[in-house]
Formats: sequence, structure tokens, C-alpha cells
Amino acid sequence: MIRLEKRPQPSQAWTLATPVLAVGATMIAGGILFAVLGADPLVAIRTIFWDPLFNPQFAGFTRPQLLVKAAPLILIAIGLSIGFRAGVWNIGAEGQYIMGAVCGAAAGLALYPSESVLVFPLMILAGALGGWAWAMIPAVLKVRFGTNEILVSLMLVYVAENVLASVSSGLLRNPEGRGFPGSRNFRNWEAAHNAELIPGTGMHWGVVAAFIAVILAYVLMARHIQGFNIRLTGEAPRAARFAGVSPARIVLVCLGTAGLLAGLAGLFEVTGPAGQISIDFNSGYGFTAIIVAFLGRLHPVGILLAGLLMALTYIGGELAQLMLGLPGASIQLFQGMLLFFLLAMDVFTNYRLRLGRAEVA
Repeated sequence: MIRLEKRPQPSQAWTLATPVLAVGATMIAGGILFAVLGADPLVAIRTIFWDPLFNPQFAGFTRPQLLVKAAPLILIAIGLSIGFRAGVWNIGAEGQYIMGAVCGAAAGLALYPSESVLVFPLMILAGALGGWAWAMIPAVLKVRFGTNEILVSLMLVYVAENVLASVSSGLLRNPEGRGFPGSRNFRNWEAAHNAELIPGTGMHWGVVAAFIAVILAYVLMARHIQGFNIRLTGEAPRAARFAGVSPARIVLVCLGTAGLLAGLAGLFEVTGPAGQISIDFNSGYGFTAIIVAFLGRLHPVGILLAGLLMALTYIGGELAQLMLGLPGASIQLFQGMLLFFLLAMDVFTNYRLRLGRAEVA
């Protein structure tokens, strides 16, 4: 008989090995999927993971895109990981990302066509506040009425999507756009454009913010008393209460931080790679960041590496669709396998397999 036996304490070896094993299992299962779809599995895996970085035919364009794709994933995942460490389950980062973009874009467009150097900083502030305010809705409802932050934050994503559709066709629509939905293009407005800091590298202010967030999150969680309180709340809630840690404060801090970082990610995206507010602006970064957070073991440095890996699957997936004719849904399924295998193998961190007969009571 095969059974799971609880370990006396979590296995450190399995904790470190699980992400690597999950990536390997994803490649194997993904290869089978691509073979079923009629593509050579080895060529498909090579196209996704190797060609964007090392194939001279594509690397000149795809390498800079690695930072562009990774920046919002890292920013959002850092915010989510802080809450997850405390047992605060924010699943609505996609909505906070959208509202950050909407609020930041609205603040900038209100000042159009000013070329003041203050325009972009004001947009950053508005984007951060927009994401923070949207995250405060589930936070306040949980603290005041005991609602479930998972459901509230997730439902607010659909509200945010409708707000995005509304302002794209109404309040923020480009008056010179001949009636088409979408705002003015920020790439054509120097004061509000999040341009590359070093041409040809993909490095923009969003990438800088992501690296700063990684450093600050590491300092917070490893060196600051608030980080200790967050970890204590997640690992031993009763001990945290006895130590005088306020659960309400932890909820507000964790959800507020996640919303602020997601709002910043949205602002940097709309003023940079996306270029404008549009109906299809949101691209699922808020949900993908959940995979990034867990793949990085909720550790800032791990999230940095996981964000780069997930960005590589985005770029390589687009390349595979173009070169091999793979459907877009198969690439999304491939990305989802990462979380599936990560959660499946994470079981062995706390449990071990035992073979033998079941003991008679």
C-alpha cells in the first residue's frame, strides 16, 4: 500500500528541488502535448526556451523583450508573495493592475499636451494609488465584515475589466481617434512615455521598479520587524496574536502593498510596451504572477528568477505559434502546467511516500 506520511518538519531539500522538478515535468508533459498537436516536441521546447536567447535569427529582438515581459510579472508577484506569506490570499491582482493603468493614464491625459517633467511622476503616483485603492476594497471588507478576500478580490477583476472597457470607449477615448476605442498613444507624447533608458535593452522605468521591489521586499522580509510579523502571522496565527500582532493591520498592509505594486505595473505597461488604454489592455499578468510567486517559493530572489523564466515562456510561446503553428491555447496550458506540477510536487515538502501494509487500528 502506498501512503503519505507527515514529515516531522518540512524538507529543505524538497523545498529547493521542487521548482526545478516542476519545470522539468512541465517540459516533459508539454512535449507530449505538442507531439499530440503535430509538432516535434524537442523542436517546440527548444523554440520556447532556447531560441529567444541564443538563436541569432531571433535573439536581437527577443532578448530585450525578456525584461519587458518580466518586469510586470515580478512587480505583481512580489506584492502577492508578501500577502501569501501572511495567509492573505489576494487573487485579484489583475484588477489592481488594470485600475493602476486606468488611473495613471487618466491623470496624464488630464494634463495633455503638457510637456512638463512632472507629468510622468504624477502618473506614477496616480497609478500606484489606483492599484492601492482597488486592493483596499477587499482589505476593508475583510477587516470590517470578515468577508473572504479571495472571492472579493477575484470578483473585482471583472468590475475592473468593465471599467476598462467603459473608459476606453468613453471618458479616455482619443478625441482624434475617429471614434475607435482607445486612448491617445503615450508613445507620441514624450512627457508621458515610459521609453527605454538604454536603447535596445528593454530596460525602462518598470524594470528599474521591479529590481527595487525585489531588494526592498528582501529587506522587509529578512531584516525588518514588520516582515517578521507577516511571516509569524502566516506560520503561527495564534502565536502572532499572543505577540500583539494586529491581524487587521497585516491584512491592510499586505493587500495595500500588493495593490500598489500591481498598479505600478499597470502604469508602466500602459505608458511603455502597450502604449495606450484599450479594451484588450489587460493580458493576464495578474493571474500569471500567482504562478511566478509560487514558482519563486515566495522569496524575492526566487521571484526574480521565476519572472524571467515565465517571461521566456511568453516570448518563446509567441515564437512557437509563429514558427510551428501551435495554437495560443496550448501555450497557456503549458504555462498552467507549471503551477500544477509545482503544487503537486510541493506535497513532498511536507509528506513522504511510504510503502507497506496499512496498520490495523
